[in-house]
Amino acid sequence: MADIKGGRVMGSTGFDTPTRRRLLKAGFPLIFLPVVAGAGRRPLRISLLGQSLIKTDLRRIGWRGLGEFRRILAGRDLVFTDLETVIGGPLAGRSTRPADSEVLHVAEPEVIDCLQAIGVNIVATSNNHAWDLDTGGIVSTIEALRARGLAFAGTGRDLAQASAPGVAGRVALVAAAAGAIRDGAAATATRPGVNELRRELGGALFAADVERYLGAIRFAASGGATVIAYLHNHYWEPRKSDTPAWQRDLARRAVDAGAATFVAHGVPELQGMEFHRGVPLFHGLSSFIFQSEKPDGAYGPEAWQSAIAELDLVGGRVAATRLVPVQLDAHGLVHAGRRVRGSPRLASAASARSIAERLEALSDRLGASARFAPPQRSRRGGWTVKVDPS
Repeated sequence: MADIKGGRVMGSTGFDTPTRRRLLKAGFPLIFLPVVAGAGRRPLRISLLGQSLIKTDLRRIGWRGLGEFRRILAGRDLVFTDLETVIGGPLAGRSTRPADSEVLHVAEPEVIDCLQAIGVNIVATSNNHAWDLDTGGIVSTIEALRARGLAFAGTGRDLAQASAPGVAGRVALVAAAAGAIRDGAAATATRPGVNELRRELGGALFAADVERYLGAIRFAASGGATVIAYLHNHYWEPRKSDTPAWQRDLARRAVDAGAATFVAHGVPELQGMEFHRGVPLFHGLSSFIFQSEKPDGAYGPEAWQSAIAELDLVGGRVAATRLVPVQLDAHGLVHAGRRVRGSPRLASAASARSIAERLEALSDRLGASARFAPPQRSRRGGWTVKVDPS
C-alpha cells in the first residue's frame, strides 16, 4: 500500500464502530487519504488501460506510440494499468517456471519508468505472474515500485498489506486475482504474496475472500476515496470473450460496496462492458502492452485489439464514459536478441470501427445495458467512442 503523508487518518471517523472493528480485525492497516482542495467541485479524470505485459522498455526500441499516449493521457488525474511482470533484482528468488519458459515474465525496473513516462501513476500487481521469481520476486517488485513512488495494490509482505487499498491522490485501488495462482504465491498472515480470491470445488468464490475484498472497498469508500475495484481473472470461460456469471456478480457487489467502477484483466482479449446502477463495469480491457513470446498463431487477431476506458467523475459518480480504441503490433521487431511485439498505437479509423463494433457486440451479450455512439475523431489524436447507460 502506498504511504501517504500529510493526509487524514481514515477510520478514525466517518463510519460506524462495528464496521471499523471488523475491518481492523481482518488485518487492514489504517490508511491515509490526502485532503484535496476542491475535490468535490472539479471533475476527476481517470484512464484505465489494458494489462501491461512489459519486459522491454519501449523507449529503447523507438516506440512510435510514445508521443501519442503522452498526449492522450495528459491531464488525466489517474492512469491505471496492471503490471503483469515481476521486477528482478537482488531481492528476487529463483524462477518458478520451467527453464526457458515462454511464460516467464521478468523485467528490469526501467519498465516501470516507461509506464510512468506516459502518465501511469497506479498499478495492480495481483496477477498470475507476480510470483514468477518466487516470494522474493514479490518483494523485489514492491520495493522497485516504492523506490519510484508508484502506487500499487494487490500484493504485499503479508495478506493484510496485499489486501489493502493502494492510494494515488483522491483514488484508492483495491486489487485481487482469481485463478492460476500457484501454490505458494498467495499472501498469508506471515508470507508475502498475492491477494487471491480462491474458488471452491463447486465453482463459487470463497466467501471469506470475497468479504475481505469487499471490506477493503467499503473501508476506502468510507474515508472519502473514489474506489477502483480490480480483478485479474484466469478462471476463463470456454469462449474466452465471454464473461463468467460469478465475475459479473462480484463486479456488482463491488459497486454496491462503494466502488466507482470495476475493471478486469486476465483474458488477453476484449470482453464486454455493462452498467450497474449507472456505474460502468469493464469486464476485460485486453492488453495495453503484450510482449508475449509465444509462437505466431498462439493468439488470434483479437489479442492485438484493446481500448482505454476514460471516465470523468463529478461528486464521486461517473458523469461520462468514453473508450479509446488501441491497436497492438502483432509482428514486432528484434531488439537485443529478443523479439518485441505487442506495442500499442492509437487505432486507425478502420481499426477503431472494428474494435468499437466488437465491444458493442460483446456488451450486448451481457444484456445491452450500454449504448455505444459511433467513433469520433479526437482532438488529442485517435478516436473516441462515447458510451452511456441504456
